[in-house]
Amino acid sequence: MTKFLLITDLDNTLVGDRQALERLNQQLMHVRQQQGLLLVYSTGRSLDSYKQLRTKEPILVPDALITAVGTEIYYGGSTSPDPAWSEKLNHGWQREDVLSITAHFQDLVLQPDAEQRPYKVSFFLSPVLAEDLLPRLEVALHIRGLDVKLVYSGGQDLDILPLQGDKGQAMQFVRHRFDISADYTVACGDSGNDQALFSVGQERGIIVGNAHPELLQWHQDNPVQHHYLARAHYAGGILEGLRYFNFLP
Repeated sequence: MTKFLLITDLDNTLVGDRQALERLNQQLMHVRQQQGLLLVYSTGRSLDSYKQLRTKEPILVPDALITAVGTEIYYGGSTSPDPAWSEKLNHGWQREDVLSITAHFQDLVLQPDAEQRPYKVSFFLSPVLAEDLLPRLEVALHIRGLDVKLVYSGGQDLDILPLQGDKGQAMQFVRHRFDISADYTVACGDSGNDQALFSVGQERGIIVGNAHPELLQWHQDNPVQHHYLARAHYAGGILEGLRYFNFLP
């Protein structure tokens, strides 16, 4: 069996339908036992928040974990992020300058301290305000010479990241570390911060049936044969997509 790499978002992608998750787990465990699977989770959650989720949901232990919207990578059970990835993100990243500029935008509401990470500054922003505010914020950051990336997802979450950091680039980094080709890599997601998983390269992509409008619109505007829009929701959509791509029987 040819080994493949499955990279999936957690909330509202892998997690959301317990019965579907258990069915998917059975299939993935069988493939894993045959040495045919590397499993990676890619989440906006912090490491601590991910650990809390694991106490509530029956998710398999991954081979690697990408947290904080692609800005931290952990292998096995390690609690120390990959230093090579952190070093890559550190170039040009000026977190205090980002906080200084965003403080002038009163409609940006800082998320709790637990959601703030070394290479991620996170806010709540209503969709009514986002359309006008985001372009103005981009200009303000650019004028200060800050090369950053704005990721807005779920109609409420705004993450400001280093230019080199997002879920897609983290996926490429992990894929190369595991020496798996794009043809044998499958990414799964449901929201705006997962868009990077589908736009960075030629990896197979599964968009679950319950995806947010922002990702569905992007998919409609960027149709390619190696992306699949599932009818089923949550883990059921992943299972459907893996069968479509012939990674599962």
